[in-house]
Amino acid sequence: MTRDRRVILLPIEPGLICLRGLSPKRLRFEVEYGLERGTTANAFLFEAGSSTGGAPIPPVLVHPPGASFSEPFLEQLSELVPSDAALKVVVGHLNPNRVTLLRELALRWPALMLVASNAGARLLEELWSQRKPTSPAVADAEAEPPLPPLPPIDVIKQEVSRELANGYRLTLIPTPTPRWPSALVAFEERTGLLMSGKFFAAHLCSESWAEANRDSTEEDRRYFYDCLMAPMARQVETVVDRLDELPIRTIAPGHGPAISESWRSLLADYRRWGESQEKAQLSVALLYASAYGNTAAIADALAQGVARTGVRVESLNCEFAPPEQLLQTIRGCDALMIGSPTLGGHAPTPIVSALGTLLAEGDREKPVGVFGSFGWSGEAIDLLESKLRDGGFRFAFEPIRVKFSPDGATLKRLEETGTALGRELQQRQKRQKRVAAGGLSESRSNPAVLALGRVVGSLCVLTTRKGEGENALAGAMVASWVSQASFSPPGFTVAVARDRAVEALLHVGDAFALNVLAAGRESGPMKQFLQPFPPGADRFAGLELESSPGGQPVLPEALAWLEARVSQRMECGDHWLIYAEVSHGALLDPSGTTAVHKRRSGANY
Repeated sequence: MTRDRRVILLPIEPGLICLRGLSPKRLRFEVEYGLERGTTANAFLFEAGSSTGGAPIPPVLVHPPGASFSEPFLEQLSELVPSDAALKVVVGHLNPNRVTLLRELALRWPALMLVASNAGARLLEELWSQRKPTSPAVADAEAEPPLPPLPPIDVIKQEVSRELANGYRLTLIPTPTPRWPSALVAFEERTGLLMSGKFFAAHLCSESWAEANRDSTEEDRRYFYDCLMAPMARQVETVVDRLDELPIRTIAPGHGPAISESWRSLLADYRRWGESQEKAQLSVALLYASAYGNTAAIADALAQGVARTGVRVESLNCEFAPPEQLLQTIRGCDALMIGSPTLGGHAPTPIVSALGTLLAEGDREKPVGVFGSFGWSGEAIDLLESKLRDGGFRFAFEPIRVKFSPDGATLKRLEETGTALGRELQQRQKRQKRVAAGGLSESRSNPAVLALGRVVGSLCVLTTRKGEGENALAGAMVASWVSQASFSPPGFTVAVARDRAVEALLHVGDAFALNVLAAGRESGPMKQFLQPFPPGADRFAGLELESSPGGQPVLPEALAWLEARVSQRMECGDHWLIYAEVSHGALLDPSGTTAVHKRRSGANY
């Protein structure tokens, strides 16, 4: 797999180089890589030189990549920095994958010094001597080489500025969030370059230093936001407010091309995207700890599923959350999910402490969920489940156990589990509102909503399949908000609710089939695809399907079918409007007529 990865050099200014790792294929199975457009990893090297007073200043490396790019990155860096240099490395994000590369740096540059935030220094001390769990057989057969000692750490407890060589000056700003408690962004004052790490990132493979225009990466940056930033929208907005005060000229995130022409609009988008989370009346607390990133990957997928329904997610990393914040979150949520890795047969101490607070202060009427990852046992998940069941809590779903890291199919099931929880909370809220209103609803009392219901549409089944083999994902939904949108090229639009599981498979470039149902023969497909599916269920189980030329599922009983590819997406309230261009199609029954969906109200389907 490493043959597909390489590192290129992008000179920015004299004495300042971007080392960009390129991976055209999906790098990992975490939910944020779901668009499958590859990724980039941006690191920045300020070369050695002298201060304004003539004192020697060593080279400084900002935001090194993870071990996935280890071989090509170290090869390039070795050509730029001699092994006897006192290399300083600013670590803006920490996980075991990143620590693996830092150990490699420590072996090649013995005079290495690390620069990290207070939380980052703590994580470095915890993770430096840890190795990923292996089976006893592997551990006995392969004696691993000793690890290098942890280099000295320059701890950044608050915002500071440091003079670099060649007239550069670097400001380091701690920007902790639940997902990245060790986050540290770097701002170079002379160039106005903000090296923002995870903020404003996008997973797509691009050799160009900067994006061509705002539209060219908007979907990718929005997807990254929805996957990772939305569950901590409040903390993210605080970071954005601080960064907006800087005299920025270019934003260079840790992943994806730089933003040089439209960075202000990107900051505005971050605020706008977070507004729906802030306005949400319902919230789900997401408490977790993650030793190797696997439990965090589960939490990300669950959070994305909940957020699709318009329910706010309050994400809390129990390793760094103060007790008063934990207590406030538990008391203020409408449902709660708690996740833990299993380390040495036990749950981490912060999770045990959070569990105690939940048992003492949690409302038994609010649904809970338990999840976690493990290597060779899952005692932490068993502990959470048994204590909460014995404590009288009601479970929203069966405990989720994932061995090591989740794969693509598991991530999809996790997202759908989160969506089911969000829908349950919304349905309960609607029932309470109906009772409070004496049984009346807006759909029966608002004449405009009643009139909107008279807008009719054809009944269709949208079907899609993406990927191959074990990693293949599929989805389907009944669609009635469908309309032809263009003659040349032939295209149509279809509205997809944000909380539909299939929405995740309908991004720009994705293909699907639209099966137009025949009047009088629509009941069978409607019954199949309107039934509630449990998370992760195969929507096509038991069906005899045909395939379009592009491999999309076609219903033989349909009146007609169209194969199309998503060209554009537009956010429309609680729906996405998908515009797709037609590539193939067929009329299966020339004498039949299209089934039409007639509604009594515009407040529902």
